[in-house]
Amino acid sequence: MAEVMSPLFWTGLLTIIWVNIILSGDNAVVIALAARSLPPHQQKKAVMWGAGAAVAMRIVLTVVAVELLKFPYLKLVGAALLLWIAVKLLLPEDGSEDGIESSDNLWAAIKTILIADLVMSLDNVIAVAAAAKGSLLLLVLGLLISIPIVIFGATMLMKVMERYPVIITIGAGILGWVAGEMGATDPVIDGWVKANAAWLHWAAPVAGVIFVVALGKWLAQRAEKGRKAMVDLAGEDPKA
Repeated sequence: MAEVMSPLFWTGLLTIIWVNIILSGDNAVVIALAARSLPPHQQKKAVMWGAGAAVAMRIVLTVVAVELLKFPYLKLVGAALLLWIAVKLLLPEDGSEDGIESSDNLWAAIKTILIADLVMSLDNVIAVAAAAKGSLLLLVLGLLISIPIVIFGATMLMKVMERYPVIITIGAGILGWVAGEMGATDPVIDGWVKANAAWLHWAAPVAGVIFVVALGKWLAQRAEKGRKAMVDLAGEDPKA
């Protein structure tokens, strides 16, 4: 009960929910694509069962990740991965989810949803494990609250993000912050940081935000210039 009353608990819970909303858009699209060929009365079943199984699987994977992050160097590796995940969030979409096969069989659709969610969940698992900071209660609550929001509000969320791209930038910045916190608390350097450079506990997250947003925006601009150059050479938009 004392944990639930702590401001840090609620900050962590909101962070987990936000991270999942930002990172689970592709997973929600996969669920829709996998179930699109089912009869209407089975589509809701596929979404509910597939999503429920995906939530359970995600909780198990993230609990494992939380335990692994207690070992030396793994937080540093996780922080580096999370920084790259955050940067990629700011890059143009490549439409890779179009390769997901739909199915006219309920259980085949659920299997497709589970496999796709497993393959695409690395970013969510690392980010949520970092935000949970070892709290199993925070981890489970955050996932149980946020994943259904993403699944059943996927269409609305994607439209809002398209209309207000700043939401994506804020989400990437939050991931950069979490990555900075994770790296600064790795068991290998945590003792030294506390004794000699306590300021790194706030400076590292700030640096993570700046790194992610600056690099992500720069790479996005380069990608856009490259696309425009291809358009000029081909005489038409290759995305069309």
